[in-house]
Amino acid sequence: MTGEPSRSDEEANRMPPWKAFTCNGNQRFSAAIQRIKSTYQVGDGEYMSTRSRMSTHLAEQSSALQNIGRLLVQCSDRPGIVSAVSTFLLNHQANIVESSQYSTDPEGGTFYLRIEFHADNLLEKKQELEKDFQKIADAYEMEYRFSYAVELKRTAIFVSKEPYCLMELLWEWQNGDLNTDIVVVISNHEDAREMVEALGIPFHYIPANKDIRQEVEQQQIQLMEEYDVDVLVLARYMQILTPNFVSHFPNQIINIHHSFLPAFIGARPYERAFGRGVKLIGATSHYVTNDLDEGPIIEQDIERVDHRDDTVQLKKIGRQIERRVLARAVKWHLEDRIIVENNKTIVFH
Repeated sequence: MTGEPSRSDEEANRMPPWKAFTCNGNQRFSAAIQRIKSTYQVGDGEYMSTRSRMSTHLAEQSSALQNIGRLLVQCSDRPGIVSAVSTFLLNHQANIVESSQYSTDPEGGTFYLRIEFHADNLLEKKQELEKDFQKIADAYEMEYRFSYAVELKRTAIFVSKEPYCLMELLWEWQNGDLNTDIVVVISNHEDAREMVEALGIPFHYIPANKDIRQEVEQQQIQLMEEYDVDVLVLARYMQILTPNFVSHFPNQIINIHHSFLPAFIGARPYERAFGRGVKLIGATSHYVTNDLDEGPIIEQDIERVDHRDDTVQLKKIGRQIERRVLARAVKWHLEDRIIVENNKTIVFH
């Protein structure tokens, strides 16, 4: 009957707004956008008011994190490292709230340490703290970095046509599980514009193909500089980045690959997995390097499948894995839980 909602519209409206976007079809897509607007009380001309509300939410997050610091250390292993670092923090009225360490070999190996600590008025002390720690670092020949939870990393997301990884990140962000400021979304398709702008996030459409790759990447690099981006997430962005682009963001570009690397590198992994009759499928999140799908692996996960699962079902299962793997990898990066060593990662989670 004319004017009655379709079953697809009703299904999309019953779904949480972030999940409705994983459905196929224009009707569900449109219904999901309206669901977003209704849920967050956003009208067609009111995108920035939503952004303002999210800024308030971020400020509240920042208040809770303002006295939390993090210290990452790597050096040759030897006795006394943990004692020296913990004593230093104690002498600066800092309380250790989380500590993780790893050694490749207690005799001559490499030692890795992550400490999260609390100190009153931390931001007022941070310059003194970092200056004084240099003495410890020199004594143990450490590579180290301090970071501060209140200083949220500025995140850019690149996406193509499929929105499910993007929406997972947006939901985690809105829910307070990703402590970051998502400052821009860039796409080589217009598909995600309305849902991104409905949340008050700037959206930039830059058509891309291999014939104009150099010009496209120059525009993208310029936008990264304008938005002062700290981390770049490829949420199913189906374009290969050139070495020039990657060189601007070392260990700052996080990708999701829809296979359990190193198996099925490149395109159409689900079709190739089906052809091989695999019993497990997975997804891999990794830092992007010049070598396609061969950067340091951050996180992986798998699901068991069997001969009854066709490529459609494999893709459905795979999308679920991809969403959670990418979200975890991004979260760990934002929380400074990752040390990159050569082509491997040490992940303290």
